[in-house]
Amino acid sequence: MAALILLLAVRTYEETAVAHARSNGSLRTAEATVTKLTTRTTSGTDGGGQDGGDGHWFVTTTHTIELRVGAETKTVNDVPDRSAYDLREGQRVAASLWHGRVVEIDGRDVWHGWHPGGWDMTLFVTYPLITGYVIALAVTAAGYLAGLGGRVRFEQEHRIGPLGLGLVVGAAAAFVLIARAASGHVVPFWPLIPIGAGTAAALAGLRGKLRWARVPTGTDTPGGSAPARR
Repeated sequence: MAALILLLAVRTYEETAVAHARSNGSLRTAEATVTKLTTRTTSGTDGGGQDGGDGHWFVTTTHTIELRVGAETKTVNDVPDRSAYDLREGQRVAASLWHGRVVEIDGRDVWHGWHPGGWDMTLFVTYPLITGYVIALAVTAAGYLAGLGGRVRFEQEHRIGPLGLGLVVGAAAAFVLIARAASGHVVPFWPLIPIGAGTAAALAGLRGKLRWARVPTGTDTPGGSAPARR
């Protein structure tokens, strides 16, 4: 789980940083030469039952572009046809780079961004689990810290309500983002929104629970000491 959280954090940082660099024009631009251009075309039908006979026919063309940037060779895979339609081998182009990775070629977007492939697919599938784990961890840590002074008895049942609230809020935020993505509006830092909203809601709910769990001040045990926390 720690590895998944770290991978999600790294990918979120990458997408956010690239989007920010694009918006403020801080991508590094370098002259480059197209040394190799490979085209791959796939076709088939989408939907249509088991035999696919009633689906819509599609043809997808992608390109692999190899660039020489100074003394380095950089390769960009799965470039859509619209971003490579008139490139040719030997052509001089301007490559826009982010930490050495090609983001644009002659102003055309070749950065994959969030996409249903590779590690991103793993993150998409496990994202609900990651979100629930982070919210549960935040609730547990907050409850533990609240009970350190002996003024609050933090019991297991105190977590259930706030955790459920956080999961519901996080799921609602995720559905909103999915709807926006379907209309073409993808937020680069989208993983932070459901996790942040769910965690904030869970901690707010926990705060109310802990008010009822406070140990009355001045209450002593028969031996004269403060009541022990369970």
